[in-house]
Amino acid sequence: MLNLQRNQLNPHTYFRETPHSGYHWQGHKRRFFEGWYFRVTLPKIQENFAFMYSIDDPFGNQKHSGGAVQILGIDEAYLWRTFPNVAQFWSARNYLALTHWRKSSFSDKPTLLNTNEFNHYIQEGYQATLYFNQGLITNPSNHQYCRWQYTVKPIYGWGDSHKFPKSTAGLFSFFPIFEPGWQILMAYGLATGEIDWNGTIYPFENATAYSEKNWGHSFPEKWFWLNCNYFSNAKDLAITAAGGKRKVLKWNEEVAMIGIHYQGKFYDFSPWNSLIEAEIQPWGEWKMEAYNDQFMVKLIGITHLAGTQVRIPTENGLVFACRDTLKGHLTLELRQRNRSIIVQAKSHLCGLEIGGSPWDKSWKIYHSS
Repeated sequence: MLNLQRNQLNPHTYFRETPHSGYHWQGHKRRFFEGWYFRVTLPKIQENFAFMYSIDDPFGNQKHSGGAVQILGIDEAYLWRTFPNVAQFWSARNYLALTHWRKSSFSDKPTLLNTNEFNHYIQEGYQATLYFNQGLITNPSNHQYCRWQYTVKPIYGWGDSHKFPKSTAGLFSFFPIFEPGWQILMAYGLATGEIDWNGTIYPFENATAYSEKNWGHSFPEKWFWLNCNYFSNAKDLAITAAGGKRKVLKWNEEVAMIGIHYQGKFYDFSPWNSLIEAEIQPWGEWKMEAYNDQFMVKLIGITHLAGTQVRIPTENGLVFACRDTLKGHLTLELRQRNRSIIVQAKSHLCGLEIGGSPWDKSWKIYHSS
């Protein structure tokens, strides 16, 4: 692989990073978490790899202080590793860059390393920016491991490609009103590199890539999520949709949204500009429709797979309270309000998720702006 120098790991001058790309912790002792999600889609082998990084209570010496790496790999197999030493974590405040080391022979404080330095000094850990993702973790109980290294060319952040990127949760996301915070960092990008999954190496070039993050002092009660940026019959298309119960000051509200990037344009269906309906089953089916003054969209996500349990941050630390599949079937139809079709697309490599509780019956959301 290429040996990227430190100044090449985050060339953040040529692409406008989204709001909230930087680290949010302000040095306090309050309960706090921040998490990052990176994914690459490999249609040639009908697989996805998802990398989830998190840090809890980074002040240290608290009950839940520490970090973790979780990976969904081949056949959605789950691999995870705790990173208990928060002093070995670092993240930039003004742009997307983070690293955490579990086993290291590097003598200085944690920072971005060039790729050869990382491979030489870091026995377990990761480093990531908007443009690069590298790491290695091993399960000591069964010796399963994953080593990854790939570069990314961002195409879409969140919003029209020719405008400044938007906050996913809107203007009020800059104020301490909504908890937790959520931001799509890159809706669509092209990744090149390789992933070593338990001894089998998967090289790829210009694979579709995605990244997002969340953070806060309180934790979501219940949510759902759909995400896809690879479609068998449409190119240059990405969709992220979600809904949940979020905390607004001292009360909770149910909200949902859909964001679509297609051929340079962003189609925004948000609580402040659209009528949004959703019906989500406890598992297996996600249905959403949304309308605004100009456009309308319909989404149906289906899976017959059991899904994989993933740990999420809670008041009690990281616990299994989320179910994911990266092999969901998605149909998307986007139209003008005059009914002319903009795009109809299908995918069998869609991310589908439910989290929190209760999920003992279907969940219906109706939101009118």
